[in-house]
Amino acid sequence: MPATTQPIPETETFDVEAFRADFPALTQDVYEDTPLAYLDNAATSQKPTPVIERLDRYYREENSNVHRGVHRLSQDATEEYEGARTSLARFINAPDPDQVIFTRGTTEGLNLISSTFGRMVVEAGDEILLTEMEHHSNIVPWQMLAEQVGASIEVLPVTDRGELRMDLLPEMLSDDTALVAMTHVSNTLGTINPAGDFIDVCHAEDVPVVVDGAQSAPHMPIDVQAMGADFFVFSGHKMFGPTGIGVCYGKREHLEAMPPYQGGGDMIDQVSFEETTYDDLPHKFEAGTPNIADAIGLGRAAEYIMDLDWNAVQAHEDAVLEYATEK
Repeated sequence: MPATTQPIPETETFDVEAFRADFPALTQDVYEDTPLAYLDNAATSQKPTPVIERLDRYYREENSNVHRGVHRLSQDATEEYEGARTSLARFINAPDPDQVIFTRGTTEGLNLISSTFGRMVVEAGDEILLTEMEHHSNIVPWQMLAEQVGASIEVLPVTDRGELRMDLLPEMLSDDTALVAMTHVSNTLGTINPAGDFIDVCHAEDVPVVVDGAQSAPHMPIDVQAMGADFFVFSGHKMFGPTGIGVCYGKREHLEAMPPYQGGGDMIDQVSFEETTYDDLPHKFEAGTPNIADAIGLGRAAEYIMDLDWNAVQAHEDAVLEYATEK
């Protein structure tokens, strides 16, 4: 097991039909009584009943703003919202829930980092190193930053087998390399990159690394501490959670040094027309009324995934891949 993941317990047989029964969308027929076979999970996943029911309960029983009210519903909503943050910290083995920032998804998480941390560390003449297998969401924000500050983009190539040229990584890191962004798992190839080893090489040169975990979070236990990532971002909708919600994890020293991404209510400490001071982590990055219901739904999705037998899931995925390859 790579050092980027949490330990996997002993396996039991994966009950495909019992798992499928958790997803109401998969019970429907399409195209003239043809049962739905859904294979587009890399784009977005269907939602299991526990997540759907959790969203329903929030809107029926708990709907209120968070962090701002003393009445019962607000207190309940705040407790559930922050409880979801705690569940997600456990999901990725973050040192502290305060290092889990709610975003609209992976794309916003990457833009948050590029607009704040990126502005702090990337200067004119610097290089930003990406890999050839990045999703557009992990290319465009860095291109925009490079254009704004006068930096350049370098690209680590892949082999004919669709694997990163790890042998070239040390020589592509130079005194001008200010930051590296890499995907943990390719959204097109399914390649699982050796994130821990990759990050170790970069950190040996004092270069911070941003990891796009959109495709890895649904498929393997994540351990951001063992991985060593400076930042790790992922989306809820690809891991059985709602749309419009995601997570940006960052090392505490980075998050505390970074300026806010947006301004507004809930991210402030004191406000006057002369000066504003900002709240502590994680709230200084969550301006305005947050996506409360979907954050709670994402927390429930994380709990659902953590209850799975990872060995059984991975064995099933391997069997499906082998079957599809043979066909």
